[in-house]
Amino acid sequence: HVQLVESGGGSVQAGGSLRLSCAASDSTYDREYCMAWFRQAPGKEREGVAAICGSGYTDYAGSVAGRFTVSKDNAKNGLSLEMNNLRPEDTATYYCAAARIGFPSLARYLYDYWGPGTQVTVS
Repeated sequence: HVQLVESGGGSVQAGGSLRLSCAASDSTYDREYCMAWFRQAPGKEREGVAAICGSGYTDYAGSVAGRFTVSKDNAKNGLSLEMNNLRPEDTATYYCAAARIGFPSLARYLYDYWGPGTQVTVS
């Protein structure tokens, strides 16, 4: 069982930047192992933001492509999310997820392990 813990959330003005991190208790970043960031705003469905696998392949939601960058954090067996040019609509709780699926998917149902989330507020 993999435990995930997010960090790095906070409040920022529109146009600013934040970097989120996710640490995993136990994982092996082989080609099949994938991690992703999801977010959920109040009253909305949880949506995929960015995903990366051990192969290095990534996927991004259209709304964040070009502004957000996902990367592996081998030191923490986890991943990071660099968020630039933040907008008020990026405000949400951000969740880290992991699964051994072999491809960088943004489909929530494919992920087995989830962190408790970290709040990002853009004003």
